[in-house]
Amino acid sequence: MLAFRKTKHWRRCWRDVTETPRPGLPVRGSTSGRPIMAALDLFGRRWNLRIIWELHQGPTGFRPLQQRCDGMSSSVLRQRLVELTQAGLVAQQDDSGYTLTALGDDAYRALSPLNRWAENWAEALAEQTTSPQATMENEV
Repeated sequence: MLAFRKTKHWRRCWRDVTETPRPGLPVRGSTSGRPIMAALDLFGRRWNLRIIWELHQGPTGFRPLQQRCDGMSSSVLRQRLVELTQAGLVAQQDDSGYTLTALGDDAYRALSPLNRWAENWAEALAEQTTSPQATMENEV
């Protein structure tokens, strides 16, 4: 939940955090303007990471992208594509397809180590639930 003191500028601050996150401006959870906070806000918005992940496979049209994203609503997809385009991570092609920009590719590469960590984490948790020690602990 966002909490701003109601000063004469609170409406401006509220507007800023509901728009596309940008370094140097207040974002959800931070008024510092730090680039990392803007990036975390952008990536933390529902579906944005998934869109980047799917577009890394190559340019695609709106409907195929919607299907790849488990059929998210068209209005949400449109809103997220606008945000990612304004942030400079996605570009709309002449044929109405969408593709990652150089910044979008950089974001994907920056997030790849997190994917590797997540795979290791999933394996570690799976081993915990299948190990004899974990089975004994569940029986107690």
